[in-house]
Amino acid sequence: MEAETDPAGAGYVRADHLLPGYIASAVGYASDYLQPTLHRGLPSAHLTFIFSLADPVISGRSPEQARGSDALRNHVLVGGLHTGPAYIRPDEHQRGIQIAVHPLAARSLFGAPARELGALVTDGPDLLGAEAERVRARMREASAWPARFTILQEYLRGRVDARPRRPERVRPELVEAWRWLAWHRGTGSMDGLAAHVHLSPRQLRTLFAREVGLGPKQVSRLMRFNHATSRIAYAVAGGATPDLAGVAVQCGYFDHAHLDRDFAQFAGISPRGWIAEERRNIQDGGHRNGETLAA
Repeated sequence: MEAETDPAGAGYVRADHLLPGYIASAVGYASDYLQPTLHRGLPSAHLTFIFSLADPVISGRSPEQARGSDALRNHVLVGGLHTGPAYIRPDEHQRGIQIAVHPLAARSLFGAPARELGALVTDGPDLLGAEAERVRARMREASAWPARFTILQEYLRGRVDARPRRPERVRPELVEAWRWLAWHRGTGSMDGLAAHVHLSPRQLRTLFAREVGLGPKQVSRLMRFNHATSRIAYAVAGGATPDLAGVAVQCGYFDHAHLDRDFAQFAGISPRGWIAEERRNIQDGGHRNGETLAA
C-alpha cells in the first residue's frame, strides 16, 4: 500500500491484492480543492465501483447532464463497461474509494453479468442492497485508510463467499480469452485469439457480448487505450513531457494519428488536451488504477 499527499490536501492511497482475481486495484482518494472543470472519467476494461465517503458523486453521460438538474447522484455506484467518457462534477471536499473490478467477476460480486450493469452508472443501493450503505457508513467512521480497506476487503470477500455456485458461471474459454488479451495489452489479432481458445471468431464475439456487453475487438481496444493512458500518466507524474509518438508505437498503434483517433472516441478530447485537464490530478497521484509501470 502506498500513499501520497500534497500541501493542498490531495492524497491517494492504493491497496493492492485486496481480492486477487476479482479486484484489479482499490484507491482511496481525498481532495480538498475545487477543480476548475469537470473531471473526465475515461473508459476502462474494468468495471468501476465507488464508495463516496463524503457527499454523493455527481456525474453524467455528458457535460450538460453532469452540470444539470438531471445529474446522477450516488453515494455508492457501479459503472459498467463503456466506450465514451463519463463526466464527474467535482466537489470541494472529495473522499472515497474507487475500485477497479474485473468484468468477469461481476457475477460473483454483483450477482449479474457485466453486460447487465448498464453502460455507465448503476445505482449501487438498488444493485447491492442496504448492506452497501452500512459498509459505507463503517468506512466513514474508520480513522485511517488501512482500517477502511480492511472493512472493504471483508465486505467483498463476504459477497463472493455468499454467492451460490450457479450453473451460469463464466465459461473457461472466455476467461482464457480475457487473459490472452490482457497479456497482449490489446495488440493481439482477433484471429489469433480465436485460434488460441479453439473457437470461431463468431462464437468468440457471442461469448463476449453475452457476458460483458462488448465484443473482443472493443475490449482489446480499451486495453490498448488504458495501456497508453497509463504510460502518458507515468511520464506526466515524473515531470516529463510525454513522447506521444513513442507512446503510440510502444502501445501498438500504427502512428500518432491512430492514438489521436482512439482518444477522440474514448475520451472525447486529444491526448494533449487530456494532459492539460488532468496534469494536477496525475501529479497528485491520480490515474494509478491500472498497471504498475517500470521505468
